[in-house]
Amino acid sequence: MRTRILSALFLLGTIGLHAQDSTAVATDTISPWTAKGNASFLFNQSTFDNWVAGGENNISGNIGVNYDVNYKKGDWEWDNKFIASYGLVKTKTSAFAKKTDDRLELNSLLGKKFKENWYYSFFLNFRTQFTKGYQYDKDANGVETRTEYTDFMSPGYLSFGPRIAWKKSDTFKFNFSPAASKLTFVDAGRTLPNEEYFGVEEGKSLRYELGANFSGTYKFVLLANVSVENILNLYSNYLEDPQNVDLDYQVNVILKVNKWLTTNIMFQTIYDDNAFRGFQIRQVFGVAINYGF
Repeated sequence: MRTRILSALFLLGTIGLHAQDSTAVATDTISPWTAKGNASFLFNQSTFDNWVAGGENNISGNIGVNYDVNYKKGDWEWDNKFIASYGLVKTKTSAFAKKTDDRLELNSLLGKKFKENWYYSFFLNFRTQFTKGYQYDKDANGVETRTEYTDFMSPGYLSFGPRIAWKKSDTFKFNFSPAASKLTFVDAGRTLPNEEYFGVEEGKSLRYELGANFSGTYKFVLLANVSVENILNLYSNYLEDPQNVDLDYQVNVILKVNKWLTTNIMFQTIYDDNAFRGFQIRQVFGVAINYGF
């Protein structure tokens, strides 16, 4: 009888230890990686027939992908965001379909927490476009013409450097880098005199800048099913005209209709005197079909 009891206790203890080991293994195998994304398609079409007030037939579409891959374990965090978007519009009187959007961007931020909400970090940002860009004009006969001006990696931008980051949450954070490197890549065959082609000297394909970089993100819920995202980037080049601060500010307003449909409002303004001596402004409004993955 005693032998049976001891055997039963031994068996129960073995099962218990096995269960604990299984729980530990299950806990240890939880991945520190998370990934999520969203794909959207925005379409617009307008037709006018004997419309006294005036109007021009047009059709446009925009497709975008926003994908995040993040790592978090202990005091270490590594956030990666991939953004791609492309859009075209074709009007009845234009001979060409023209771009409304063309963006390829990668943001990566590796950080180690040293105090509550504060991180030592290193950032990398890469930006370019997918296809050729044109400048449009009309010839002596009034026929629309276009001249190729930009292309993939012309320009292309690569910025990187050490940072101090403050992160309250994924929706409220900012970063400051006192020594950020910025590289501008272009096709040397497109460069112009007086550094008029994105600040790159004539005959060269690269411009190097060293300066201070500040970026911040603040996203909040304005009303039920209405979210607002603010993204700000500032850069000052120590090596040349540090008072001319590059600015890139974007506001995204998303009105969620249901799981699949949203109304998107986007406003973006850029100031970079190496690209254009003035503010570049872009606005997009439309209803989008969304798919999360």
